[in-house]
Amino acid sequence: MSKALSLDLRQRTLTAVLEEGLSHREAAARFKVSAASVSRWRALAADGAVPMHGPLGGDRRSHVVEAAAETILEVFHARRDMALAELQAELAERGLRFGYGTLWRFFARRGYTCKKRPRTLPNSSARTS
Repeated sequence: MSKALSLDLRQRTLTAVLEEGLSHREAAARFKVSAASVSRWRALAADGAVPMHGPLGGDRRSHVVEAAAETILEVFHARRDMALAELQAELAERGLRFGYGTLWRFFARRGYTCKKRPRTLPNSSARTS
């Protein structure tokens, strides 16, 4: 898993480029970072921004499926016994294409389960501490 490089390292690298006159590749080799990172940091500094790291991890795409939530739930409630693969195919006919896992997480966020059978009574011969 990647982790962000410290602001101090970014600033020292930029100082080496701007004040010492090192090239991006030379500064990258000295501080053991990529030359592309040095270029990005230099562009941020040129725009007057602090070369801070952006957010790492987290959800970046659920807004796509959430935008179609009303349609997805409408199709689902029309026939609640359909499997996710069937729902996926029905949504594809309407021009909405989502992966199996995307739909799974969509319904999990709303508390829907995938159980098809009703719950059974507990075993009468089982131990009940």
